Amino acid sequence: MKNYPHPLIAREGWPFLAGAVLVALALSWLAPWWLAILAWLVAFFILQFFRDPAREIPTQSNAVLCPADGRVIKVEPEHDPYLDRNSLKISVFMNVFNVHSQRSPLDGKVEKVWYNRGSFLNAAVDKASTENERNALHLTTTDGQAVTCVQVAGLVARRILCYVNAGDTLARGQRYGFIRFGSRVDVYLPTSARACVTIGQKVRATETVLAELR
Repeated sequence: MKNYPHPLIAREGWPFLAGAVLVALALSWLAPWWLAILAWLVAFFILQFFRDPAREIPTQSNAVLCPADGRVIKVEPEHDPYLDRNSLKISVFMNVFNVHSQRSPLDGKVEKVWYNRGSFLNAAVDKASTENERNALHLTTTDGQAVTCVQVAGLVARRILCYVNAGDTLARGQRYGFIRFGSRVDVYLPTSARACVTIGQKVRATETVLAELR
């Protein structure tokens, strides 16, 4: 099953890509060849950054799907500051070469949304979870299990976009947000959940099963 109600190149990147292509075309006509090549390389980088490919969606009913592309940097028990509970925290770090759209890890209802202004530390460090700009969703499954999914800005990321509000319903794999440039996503799960990934593992949004709820 695929959930793909959006363009192959994310809408968030259209203005940047259009501007870069126009500059590259102008330089190709007016400037030295090496400057034109540099401009086309910038345009290509923007194109690959804003790609947003279709993904296969696992049908396993108790699966928590990975909400972002990247590399797992944390799998350990930690306090969930949003729901004030003990939890299993799994964090995924995205570099500038990863796909940067976020997708729902499960079928569920958005109970609450928190947005916090903050710093722009390297998203790979632990304190980025509590000090950087971030946007958190409290999601509940049909059987009442709660999951917190947090978009965290990074060193170069300066813009978190979230397109859902409290009361909305999300389907697993559904696109709900985007972070421009390097960043991370933290997922807080019930302590009974079983992690299906390990630190250092490369993961793909929607296609990788992050954990199983029990």
